[in-house]
Amino acid sequence: MKLNLKKPIIFFDLETTGLDISRDRIVELCYIKIEPNGNEEAKSMRINPEMHIPEQSSKVHGIYDKDVQDCPSFKEVAESLAQTFMGCDLGGFNSNRFDIPMLAEEFARANINIDFSECLMVDVQNIYHRLEQRTLIAAYKFYCGKDLENAHSALADTRATLEVLEAQLDKYPQELQNDIAFLAEFSSKENHVDLAGRFIYDNDHNEIVNFGKYKGKSVREVLSKDPGYYGWMMQGDFTLNTKQVLTRLRLKYFGKL
Repeated sequence: MKLNLKKPIIFFDLETTGLDISRDRIVELCYIKIEPNGNEEAKSMRINPEMHIPEQSSKVHGIYDKDVQDCPSFKEVAESLAQTFMGCDLGGFNSNRFDIPMLAEEFARANINIDFSECLMVDVQNIYHRLEQRTLIAAYKFYCGKDLENAHSALADTRATLEVLEAQLDKYPQELQNDIAFLAEFSSKENHVDLAGRFIYDNDHNEIVNFGKYKGKSVREVLSKDPGYYGWMMQGDFTLNTKQVLTRLRLKYFGKL
């Protein structure tokens, strides 16, 4: 079943130097952009992370320092990428937890202001885990009846993710709706305020701290009662997106930094 789209959606996959969103970097980005009329644009690009790619990461995705030494840095492609992603919904496999926060962090480091909070985000892995509990390779075999060749190649994984979602729509017509807003809600595990999930919304849409000693407390209450909390977060090892969201909330609540 082809996707029923009201606006463009981009399915994408990243290969990176590691799994630390605040410290690691993208080495490959592949995407498939689908327009509401069904037209597709697929692109794959290697990126120089400007740091050493650890051997354990290279063994997973097959990309070594020598493979990206002559490639552009993320800063060099950030503006054109932002134009591609602007105004689109987003989809991927484990994308809500990793790929989208990682991409947002790279944009922030490049001083590109792109707000993903207005995007609908469809995480095919979350749909799969809620309904079948397996990995992308198994999902591709289960739903599409094919072996996933070149697994951990970003373009192969991206194409497989799109095909799995389309097959899921065919397999679960009673449980799933061919609507991006529904799929984004269905595949969301928590209602995150920031992409890393340090802050979440409660049932009344209040922003709540989701980690540490203040977990479960409202962000507004914490900022009011603990004046040092904001400074601690700004100096801490948190993603730029998390810091930007907290800054926005402080301005929203108190009108000052």
